[in-house]
Amino acid sequence: MATKLAVLTSGGDAPGMNAALRSVVRAAIYRDWNVVGIARGFAGLIEEDFRPLFRRSVGGIIHRGGTMLRTARCEEFTTPEGQRQALAFLERIGVERLIVIGGDGSMAGARALAEAGLATVTVPGTIDNDMAGTDYTIGFDSAVNTALQAVNMIRDTAYSHERIAIVEVMGRHSGHIALSTAAACGAEFVLVPELDFHMDDLTEKLRRCRYDGKKHGIIIVAEGVMSGYELAERLHDVTDYEPSITVLGYIQRGGAPSAYDVTTASRMGDLAVDIAAEPGAGHLIAMRNNRIEAVPYAEIGDAKRGLDMELYQLIDELSM
Repeated sequence: MATKLAVLTSGGDAPGMNAALRSVVRAAIYRDWNVVGIARGFAGLIEEDFRPLFRRSVGGIIHRGGTMLRTARCEEFTTPEGQRQALAFLERIGVERLIVIGGDGSMAGARALAEAGLATVTVPGTIDNDMAGTDYTIGFDSAVNTALQAVNMIRDTAYSHERIAIVEVMGRHSGHIALSTAAACGAEFVLVPELDFHMDDLTEKLRRCRYDGKKHGIIIVAEGVMSGYELAERLHDVTDYEPSITVLGYIQRGGAPSAYDVTTASRMGDLAVDIAAEPGAGHLIAMRNNRIEAVPYAEIGDAKRGLDMELYQLIDELSM
């Protein structure tokens, strides 16, 4: 009997998830496996919502954002009873292996099923790029490029009106998007959740810029620090600036993935199928030192991926 593989996408959607899904499905079929797709992440395991997937099922999705399987969060699955229910369902439909595409929470769910005896592999997909165990997660490059395109347009108006523009980007607990966007657009200042922020530092930087003849500027703030509106209010309280505020929001998650994300997702999906074939699979497909490899869950710690402090320092050095 042919091996039966299930695949699901979980957590926040990220550009490139569809490319990873396409790779998983076609790589598995190339190996003569049967594939089923689970709808709405781990919720689909509880609700028994699935359908068979074939080569043509994933045709025309490589360039699409989001996830064709849809995604959801499922509190019920986090309980031992929910996990037992999910395992019983997978056993009943003959699934021997599961590939999960998602972030830290998704990997935690896959790891719980692996510890219960099911072969699972996680493909990292989240725009935050902060997962433990990997240097890169699918969707990050696309999200940064989307933010950068928006900031470059905002800068034109900031220059024309000689104004400070505050741009709020996603990142409740992670500053990776803010940091990379700030570096790529030449922002005057960047605020990230991982580092303390002092209003005096910001006002002094803006004062020096104005003294040097620069009458406009860009401030990138991650949503986890404070809202763009709160920052504008605080800045107005201590200066004569009346900054404009733009909240980029969910546009950073949507849209077509970048070439880098599509290629990375395709490579990670193919390796995930290879690893899923091994006995006792329980791995994260990670990028480390620009190489894609499989890392056992047991070797992955709990610490989030930290900020690139050299890049943070570079932004400060070049921003004047």
